[in-house]
Amino acid sequence: MSVASRWFAVICVLGAIAATKELQADDAKSSEQVAEVSQYASPDETNAAIDKSVDLAISFLKNRGQGDSGAFSPETGVAVTSLCVRAILEHRPMDVDSPSVKKAIDFILENVRPTGGIHAEGSMYRNYETSVAVGALVLANREDRYDSQLKRAEAFLKEIQWDEGEGIESSDPSYGGAGYGSHARPDLSNTSFLVDALKDLGNDANDQAIQKALRFVSRTQNLAGHGNDTEHADKIGDGGFYYTPAAGGETKVVSEDDNGGGLRSYGSMTYAGLKSMIYAGLKSDDPRVAAAMSFIQKTYSLDENPGMGKAGLYYYYHTFGKALAAADIRVLTDSNGTNHNWKRELAATLVHAQQKDGSWVNDGNERWMEGNRNLVTAYALLALKYCRE
Repeated sequence: MSVASRWFAVICVLGAIAATKELQADDAKSSEQVAEVSQYASPDETNAAIDKSVDLAISFLKNRGQGDSGAFSPETGVAVTSLCVRAILEHRPMDVDSPSVKKAIDFILENVRPTGGIHAEGSMYRNYETSVAVGALVLANREDRYDSQLKRAEAFLKEIQWDEGEGIESSDPSYGGAGYGSHARPDLSNTSFLVDALKDLGNDANDQAIQKALRFVSRTQNLAGHGNDTEHADKIGDGGFYYTPAAGGETKVVSEDDNGGGLRSYGSMTYAGLKSMIYAGLKSDDPRVAAAMSFIQKTYSLDENPGMGKAGLYYYYHTFGKALAAADIRVLTDSNGTNHNWKRELAATLVHAQQKDGSWVNDGNERWMEGNRNLVTAYALLALKYCRE
């Protein structure tokens, strides 16, 4: 071997050793970072971490996520734009008159329809788009500037709710629900967005539309004898919630086990169901709420959307935070007796998962558009709102 060849070999070996040490240092640093962010020690530490994360995320949305039209991901109609506006304003209310938020709101208002709905022309997602648009406009409604649009949107949402106007009776599993037009049946996700919007609009638990929605929500719970009178009610009985009891019923959980004809519960729908029940006036001692909490205690996780793995993970984080805040739970004790300060745990999980550019993305599963950084960043920001102490 020539001298040059020997030197080349030595350099390669030294380079490999250096690279290995660098990787080991990076791994150690990563492990150290994981340990640091697994939980926060105090409210001040939690809130400081949230503030820093929020600044990065809002900068991403304004500088990289928003298009020239003012919209965020306009292929979704007004849905993602509305979620981004709400996410920004939840943390920065004074941004309502900032150029980026004003442009986004102008885009939303351009999609107000003669019916009062707020959605893209010809949309099959009228309930979803209108519900989240309401959430954005309510926060932006300084000096009652959007009162007219909000009043008409409320009437529209109540009109398209599945009830006597659609020719169905209260005994029908579809009754009280809301859904996507493309599927011709209501579902729990859409119904929870409807209930959120009605609450944002100032309706209390006694509102007729919210009570109708409660009938539908109760039929999505795996709990017999407390409102679920469908054929699925007593098949599983774990107190969790599934996607819809309508049109024969459906869950999004894929399993080789048919569960005796039951519809398997999963995390995101259980938190959506719990939240909707609380908004409809149910208290912690109601059997439906108690059963939902039992399911949550048995399946508590921030590593996955229970029953769904990584699918819908950030939707789950948002619904998780909003539901536990609505239930006024500060420390959640799981079925193993472990106490969880869920605000600090969720905050740490989200801060650790944030990308360098300030965004979030579900890199484990892109189902339900969670490969869209605008949408996922909005979900994460909305979830962080509930983590403040």
